[in-house]
Amino acid sequence: MSATNGAASAAQGHGTPGYRAAVLAMLLLVYTFNFLDRQILGILAVPIKADLDLSDTQLGALGGIAFAFLYSILGVPLALLADRTSRTWVVTISLTVWSGFTALCGMATSFWTLFLYRLGVGVGEAGGVAPSYAIIADYFPQHQRARALAIYSLGIPIGLASGTLLGAWIAATVDWRMAFVVVGLAGVVIAPVFRMIVKEPPRPVAASAVARAPVGQVFGILARKPSFWLMAIGAGFSSMCGYGLAFWAPTFIVRSFGFDLATTSYFFGSILLIGGTLGVFMGGFLADRLGGGDRGVYAKLPAIAWLICVPLFAGGFLTDNPTLSWFLFLIPNGLNILWLGPVTTAVQNLVPPQMRATASASFLLINNLIGLGAGSWVMGAMSDAMTASYGSDALRYAAVAALSFYLIAATLMFFAVRTLRRDWVE
Repeated sequence: MSATNGAASAAQGHGTPGYRAAVLAMLLLVYTFNFLDRQILGILAVPIKADLDLSDTQLGALGGIAFAFLYSILGVPLALLADRTSRTWVVTISLTVWSGFTALCGMATSFWTLFLYRLGVGVGEAGGVAPSYAIIADYFPQHQRARALAIYSLGIPIGLASGTLLGAWIAATVDWRMAFVVVGLAGVVIAPVFRMIVKEPPRPVAASAVARAPVGQVFGILARKPSFWLMAIGAGFSSMCGYGLAFWAPTFIVRSFGFDLATTSYFFGSILLIGGTLGVFMGGFLADRLGGGDRGVYAKLPAIAWLICVPLFAGGFLTDNPTLSWFLFLIPNGLNILWLGPVTTAVQNLVPPQMRATASASFLLINNLIGLGAGSWVMGAMSDAMTASYGSDALRYAAVAALSFYLIAATLMFFAVRTLRRDWVE
């Protein structure tokens, strides 16, 4: 295939529309399990804390650094492996590994055993997202990628809501340990089905030098582009607040409104599913619709969304009325993840096609070390530090203080608007 034909093929996508839809559906299902396995710890935090006698700081570490450390670091070599071998096999094996360790979490007897099992979940999930981004970018034409990536990103709100609802139901019916076992084994069953349906897409660029580009070359291209750093660090600060709120919100609801585990799951799960689904889809739709004439839109949309999040989230945490809190949380739970479609699409277009998985993993390395690694831990530590002054309301004020991270994220993303127009690779 000539360079010209490769570019044309990449622009038009691969496969029939029906098969592309099937591929996207399977990737969405895997991504749903990705976030289901993450969020289940959040809804089960109250019984886990009581059973294992943990502090808020320890719970935050389990939700953050225990998962994020190896997840972030191993994402780059696994993405490089996916770029050089088979992306579909890397995703399949990764799903099997993280699901197996999720099931093992149900066997934990102490903070450290649960910490180690969460490390294992992070090892598995490290190979799931970046190769999936690259598969989507190869299958879908340029003008549909933001929407396709946004649909894929629906796995976040669906997975978060499913983890909240399913985890609470199993814990209430049996116990918190069985919740981990059931969702973990379900992922193991899905893995071979994914591999049978999703075929490795043809690579759009045939030049062997590009196909075997060393990781240092990919880093070198990204390092010279200011928009990469601004978007990665900006998304990281956003994720620091977003992951922290997602992890601690169920505990906040129990402590502030006195709900039981089942009621908490309905309250929070409905917010995640309704708000998150609308937000992710709108981000991809608006980016595809508005970004064709101005690539800066891919950075501008998230910045505006994060600014709107701050007062709405603050109102939801400060009110003592659960009904008002539900409505105030609904909109920002969509806006805080609106960035997924636009920004992940922009990162895909900072490098040549055969470097996409590695570029995505480089972005996720920064985003997750800042956001996923620190978010829940920082908020838990703030809650412990404020307990002497605010008692049971400490978590409420820790959450409000953490909203300042959205302001930092929005500022960085606004700076990325101009540089992204220059750094974009078609």
